[in-house]
Amino acid sequence: MKPVKKRVSLGKRLRSCPSFSCLGVMTNWEDYPVEARSAIKGAGKIFYSSRLYEDLFRSLGKEVFPRNYYRFMGDKIRQTALFQLLDIPHPLTRLYYGRDRMDRISEDFSYPFVAKTPLGASMGRGVWLVRSGDELRSYLQGHQPAYIQEYLPIDRDLRVVLLGGQVVHAYWRIAPAGEFRNNVSQGGAISFADIPEEALHFAVEVARICRFDEVGLDICRVNDSYYVLEANMAYGLEGFRRVRLNIYDIFRQLDERNLL
Repeated sequence: MKPVKKRVSLGKRLRSCPSFSCLGVMTNWEDYPVEARSAIKGAGKIFYSSRLYEDLFRSLGKEVFPRNYYRFMGDKIRQTALFQLLDIPHPLTRLYYGRDRMDRISEDFSYPFVAKTPLGASMGRGVWLVRSGDELRSYLQGHQPAYIQEYLPIDRDLRVVLLGGQVVHAYWRIAPAGEFRNNVSQGGAISFADIPEEALHFAVEVARICRFDEVGLDICRVNDSYYVLEANMAYGLEGFRRVRLNIYDIFRQLDERNLL
C-alpha cells in the first residue's frame, strides 16, 4: 500500500496532527534538508508558513493556512482598516499622522477616549484611557502615528477562539476594580458563565468575512449591539488551562475530522 503523503507545515502548531509533517522555520532556505525543500516546493498549500516565507509562497501561487494570520498579527492599524473596509462593527477609531494631531484629535473625540500603541503591543500593554489634554500630550510624545479609539463603557469582553471556522473556546474577561482593561494579564477575571449564543454566531461570521482561519476575537456588547475590539493571533492560553483544554489536542481532533 502506497504511504499517504503528509501535508506540509513549517510552524509547530500542528505537531500533534498525524497528517502533517512539521518542518520548522529555518532562517536560511539552504538550511532545510533536500527532502524538506522538495516537500515544500511540491506542496500546493503550506500551513503556518511564518512571517519570513508567507509572502514568498503566495507569490509562487501557493495557498497558506491560516489565512490573514501573519499579516495582521500585532497590527492594529491593518486590523482596523480591515474591519472598516468590511463594515464590521468596531469602535470608532482613527489614525493621526503629522502636525496638529492634538487639535485634530480633540475635534474628533471627547474625553475620555482610548489611545493605543498600534504595532506590536499585547497583553493589555500599550493601552491608555486618556482623560485630559495633558494625558493626550504625553501619549503623543511617544507615538507616531497616534491610534485613537472611542471609549466604550464596558466592564468585560468576550474572548472567542476560532480554528478553521469553528468556535473551540469562549470566555468572559472581566476587568478588576479600578481598571478599564479586561486583559487576564492585567488582572482580569475569567468566567465561563452565560456566554450568549448570538455572540458566538457573530464571532463565526466575523472570522468568515475576514478570512481568519485561526484567531482569538475580543468582542463586546454595547446597547444590544456587538463590536469587535481586536483580533489576536498570538492569544493567551490561560482560559484553556482553566478548563483543561489542550490546544494541540484540539488541532489533532480537527485534523482527524478533516477540518483543517
